[in-house]
Amino acid sequence: MNLFIDTAEVAEIREAQSWGILDGVTTNPSLVAKTGRDFESVLREICSIVDGPISAEVVSTDAPGMVEEGARLARLHRNVVVECPVTPEGLKATRSLTGRGHRVNVTLVFSAAQALLAAKAGAAFISPFVGRLDDVGHDGMDVVGQILEMLDHYTYPAEVLVASVRSPVHVIRAAQMGAHGATCPFAVLQQLVKHPLTDVGLERFLADWKKAKH
Repeated sequence: MNLFIDTAEVAEIREAQSWGILDGVTTNPSLVAKTGRDFESVLREICSIVDGPISAEVVSTDAPGMVEEGARLARLHRNVVVECPVTPEGLKATRSLTGRGHRVNVTLVFSAAQALLAAKAGAAFISPFVGRLDDVGHDGMDVVGQILEMLDHYTYPAEVLVASVRSPVHVIRAAQMGAHGATCPFAVLQQLVKHPLTDVGLERFLADWKKAKH
């Protein structure tokens, strides 16, 4: 199970990387805008920290623009994966970019039907947005299950990268289903490692150690 961090905050990425559990990063112009920094300079810095897939989203809405923008981003570093939305123009761009040897993460996936089209267009990653589905009354993880079951019948190279993760429950369910990965905000990664019984146990160990020294 691959764990990605979904952020553009370099400090968060460095901290998560130091834990030894990080496989990649997903980011987008909205996340980078919050940092107040230039998109490409942030992307280069992220690539210097994490040696794994670094997803960078295009902002163009037409296929030629996505291809031009995506190819430019991909040239920044060998680990850059171009993010394209699952729209007709995004599918065109995905096919074109993959034909040029670039990896594409098809995002804003909300159904198994969209995931199938993304796989057929040559996506390296498919990102179902589970939290946003939950927000409108659907079980986002059910859609993940449908996608995994569907892809299991075929030989598409696409990996399912669960996105819009809101809690550790999403991550654990994704792992139980056999999803290839999940991309999480730093806060969720922190929640994954924390447990009150761990904290209590550590306090007791330290207290016993202090007693033993006297």
